[in-house]
Amino acid sequence: MTITPIKTSLRTSGMNNNRKEISLTPECQIKSHVSLAAYTSYRVGGPAELYVAPRDMNSLQASVQYAVEEGLPVTILGAGSNLLISDRGISGLVIATRHLRHTHFDLQRGLVTVAAGEAIPALAWEAAKLGWSGLEWAVGIPGTMGGAVVMNAGAHGDCIADILVSAEVLLPNGSLKTLTSDELGYTYRTSKLQGSNLVVTQATFRLQPGVDPVKVTSVTQQHKKQRLTTQPYDKPSCGSVFRNPTPYAAGRLIEEAGLKGFQIGGAQVSPRHANFIINSGGARAGDIFNLIRHVQQQVQQHWSISLEPEVKMMGEFLPVC
Repeated sequence: MTITPIKTSLRTSGMNNNRKEISLTPECQIKSHVSLAAYTSYRVGGPAELYVAPRDMNSLQASVQYAVEEGLPVTILGAGSNLLISDRGISGLVIATRHLRHTHFDLQRGLVTVAAGEAIPALAWEAAKLGWSGLEWAVGIPGTMGGAVVMNAGAHGDCIADILVSAEVLLPNGSLKTLTSDELGYTYRTSKLQGSNLVVTQATFRLQPGVDPVKVTSVTQQHKKQRLTTQPYDKPSCGSVFRNPTPYAAGRLIEEAGLKGFQIGGAQVSPRHANFIINSGGARAGDIFNLIRHVQQQVQQHWSISLEPEVKMMGEFLPVC
């Protein structure tokens, strides 16, 4: 399937060459130097050189087309969880997909198709209320479905790869392509989509309809309760910072290295769960970055194990002094 190219209407003034706003469509404007802190779960980060939040497929296609024509790097921003943006911000065009929302449950085939901007917890609750089983585990993941597809989000021993049928992606040339789960090359918390120039637009998952909604809702509530009681949701964070180095749990390694509560600036290793680094108040992205590196160094020193960040870091970070 191919989207018909859109001729963009470029009303410019300011921005690098004195351009401040670019109108791609009547409903879609590119803005310059937009602070990204409010769009990330860490509540830190510098500005986007250019920022756009398309509300439909035509606007998304026009945004990607503009970036290609201008030779701009593209950064896709969902809910801003599992993400650390540099204090210096991000160059090029940041495309926020959070407004791309639609959900369709196909009862006959047991499939649900979801747009990239749909919130994961909202979908988990909706499925539970309808009596569709298979997403109970995802209720505590604070992200969008697009990001979940890219990073193979998971919890409680389950993950996106277990239920994904296919993902629709937008190519730089404006065409849409459907990729199967096998084609995405899923492994633990990653896929071939990471680092690619493909934009997830929607995904289709196989669930189990016809289950007692009370039962599915109860299991979903249990997963949510477990998250709330074991993880620090009272402070800004990105979720789990490090991948678990099989067969160990990253949080246990960090805790036994004596780092629970350790703080650099406003960034702190959570006293509740050591694999969470929280913004305890007034943190800068640099504080969080330096604390991540310190934790890696200490775990390496204590256990000779290299912790790999699960959080995606974007922009330029200064090395630890």
